[in-house]
Amino acid sequence: MKFLHHPPRHIFFTGKGGVGKTSIACATALQLSEQGLRVLLVSTDPASNVGQVFGVPIGNRITPMTAASPNLFALEIDPQDAARAYRDRIVGPVRGVLPDAVVKGIEEQLSGACTTEIAAFDEFTSLLTDRELTALYDHIVFDTAPTGHTIRLLQLPGAWSGFFETSKGDASCLGPLAGLEKQREQYKAAVEALADPQRTRLVLVARAQQATLREVGRTHDELAAVGLCQQCLVINGLLPSAEAGKDELAAAIFEREQAALAAIPDSLQSLPRDLVALKPFNLVGLDALRHLLNDVVDMTVATSTESPAAKQAPSLSSLVDDLAAEGHRLLMFMGKGGVGKTTLAAAVAVELARRGLPVHLSTSDPAAHLAETLEGTMDHLMVSRIDPREQTDHYRRQVIETHGADLDAEGLALLEEDLRSPCTEEIAVFQAFSKIIGEADEKFVVMDTAPTGHTLLLLDATGAYHREVTRQAGASGMTAITPMMRLQDPRKTRVLIATLAEPTPVLEAAGLQEELRRAGIEPWAWVVNNCVASSTPNSPLLQLRALNELREIDVITNRYARRYAIVPLLKQEPVGIAQLLELSQPNA
Repeated sequence: MKFLHHPPRHIFFTGKGGVGKTSIACATALQLSEQGLRVLLVSTDPASNVGQVFGVPIGNRITPMTAASPNLFALEIDPQDAARAYRDRIVGPVRGVLPDAVVKGIEEQLSGACTTEIAAFDEFTSLLTDRELTALYDHIVFDTAPTGHTIRLLQLPGAWSGFFETSKGDASCLGPLAGLEKQREQYKAAVEALADPQRTRLVLVARAQQATLREVGRTHDELAAVGLCQQCLVINGLLPSAEAGKDELAAAIFEREQAALAAIPDSLQSLPRDLVALKPFNLVGLDALRHLLNDVVDMTVATSTESPAAKQAPSLSSLVDDLAAEGHRLLMFMGKGGVGKTTLAAAVAVELARRGLPVHLSTSDPAAHLAETLEGTMDHLMVSRIDPREQTDHYRRQVIETHGADLDAEGLALLEEDLRSPCTEEIAVFQAFSKIIGEADEKFVVMDTAPTGHTLLLLDATGAYHREVTRQAGASGMTAITPMMRLQDPRKTRVLIATLAEPTPVLEAAGLQEELRRAGIEPWAWVVNNCVASSTPNSPLLQLRALNELREIDVITNRYARRYAIVPLLKQEPVGIAQLLELSQPNA
């Protein structure tokens, strides 16, 4: 593997949920330790399953992995625990001093992904800078690296506390930074270590999917812009060519992946690249880890000829039946990147339109993506696009003109960096979406790319456009229904969570569900996308993958979802109205 050639002291693995970065990080740590090197494996993933992979409870302490290797040690930094402790340090001194409404706004500022990421970074910074603490180890392998946004924030001048104290609870990612002033020298040293190619290598992990590779290209650019230039690319889970001839589904997957590799973004072309074959087994246990980074695939365990699709499950069609019977309302598709929520939103929209029901499908995805997905028009279906860049630029200008008017150069730089965070785009896009929401009183409004529960609570805490809605309604003598009120009302809104039948996407979807419930929004259904287990494969490798999926579906149905549907992996990409309609057909 190229990414293991002359490895530096620090190796970071980063990538979207479900691409296999934890498994590859564990396999790397094990391989290095079996070469006689002392290795510390550190996970900062909120849904860390490092302990599950090795079959050993780890937690927030350095644990010898003696059963695996006498040279291997592991540590799981719990970002949620770190974030809780972090919030307590910041909110404690102002509780009882500031008004309750302001304290509530501050607490919500500190409840999102930015706080979790920065608190975790606060925890593992010492592993980058304290040589005395880590002197026993030749290599430190990190599962999940900080984003370029976090690193840029940490590089900014120290105006954090003053800005936070005067922000009055406004929607912002600056809140998490309020307590970091004392550690500035430590963070400076950590950022320097990250940017030093002699000390740090960043490994981008992806799947052979065009959308995923485009996202990895953006991650590469963002991290390179802050000095993390020592990068490698690992494309995980490639179907072996030998499987392509064993059935039509396997052949279609192979062809699809090869097309994605051929269209890899220019920014990734020059990176050292490794390809890791799809394995039929769950990546749990030492034997699985030792075989992950080689091309040997043992299919001898595929002894059952029973179709893994024998287990019947509700189809997307059954959900559409229920939605059509209930009548028009707002349908919001939510989910982490890479699970196919845009495709699912389009599939539901075209099926409702096919039944003669009026539908408005709105998305903040790039126009070409939605146009390519639909490949045409149909009666009863209206499609609109919200340009995230345009909306975000407008929102930034608005905030700078108001909150930035009285700031000095240092404070303005801090505000501008804060406004480059993912939360800013989410808020700006949702403000644009809120103008479309009212149409759900007369038709189905299907929204792709919805905000998280954290963002919704931030918006509710600051109340900017909610107050504006109320003011306008009062002037006209009408009763106000704010966007937040509509989302919380099951008679007006249905939220559908999209996921894959794989451990990490399921855990991330469960976390999203908890965020929504905290915002007073109860998800209506889960949709499991691209399910091999519903596709009756003949390939032995895909049959074993399908059996693993059924275990995750059991977890979804028994633990998380009150209502669910399964969408099979199709031989052809779900592009065009005909293929989208196929997604909503009853499962065979």
